[in-house]
Amino acid sequence: MRHQFGSFGILLAALAFSPCVFAQSNPPAGNQPLSHDLSGVWMQYDDGTAPTFARMNGVDDRTRPPLTPWGEERFNSAKPLMGPRAVGGQEDSAALHCEPSGPPQLLILPNPWEIVQIPGRMFMFFEEYHIWRTIWTDGRPLPKDADPSWLGTSVGHWEGDTFVVDTVGFNDKVWADLSGNPRSEETHLTERYRRLNHDTLEQQIIIDDPKSYTKPWVSPPKLHKLEPKWEIAEWFCATSEIQTYDKDVRKPSGGGSTAPKK
Repeated sequence: MRHQFGSFGILLAALAFSPCVFAQSNPPAGNQPLSHDLSGVWMQYDDGTAPTFARMNGVDDRTRPPLTPWGEERFNSAKPLMGPRAVGGQEDSAALHCEPSGPPQLLILPNPWEIVQIPGRMFMFFEEYHIWRTIWTDGRPLPKDADPSWLGTSVGHWEGDTFVVDTVGFNDKVWADLSGNPRSEETHLTERYRRLNHDTLEQQIIIDDPKSYTKPWVSPPKLHKLEPKWEIAEWFCATSEIQTYDKDVRKPSGGGSTAPKK
């Protein structure tokens, strides 16, 4: 059974306005941990904070530290795609301009990603825009002066049964999430992955960005479910699809908040 989501416009509309599309089941119980094998296609769980919705809170607003003056200026100027400040028709997410996403935002979008491990490297393949990422596991250190990029430079190592990924060298063109929280070039991103059992992967995201936040932003662990019958579908950014989405969905919705109803 092949996993398919459809066109860019339909997906983006669902992302903004239909939170029930990405429902997940409860975490499976039992089984012994599989320590150093993280391979497979993974999808977020519904965590109970928004029933039947795989919330994008791997970067959790509820634990965000205070912004610095620079971070507050960037946050206030953002026109987010999601959250209480989002206004339909007025969003200005990079995704609406065919610009690539990057960590940590790329890690929390409600789309599957696949992990493939080979000696010296781990690959993460994301369904969104068919982005792929390299995490070096050959013992190299983090670069001291990496050129800024969308994905940054990532190295990983094992701490017992937890795979720890450190990434530096980001540009500041991508928000940390879809609510407009900033990501600066000073960001040091840490991800911690632990396979709790055959079907469950735990992910924790820690953002240390002294230019944007007054202290590290530590989000609670987020669970992902193994989907052994899924394949990463073809999803590229097509200007024609974005134009159709703008014309038929986004701009006609102008003036309406996308904040969830209480």
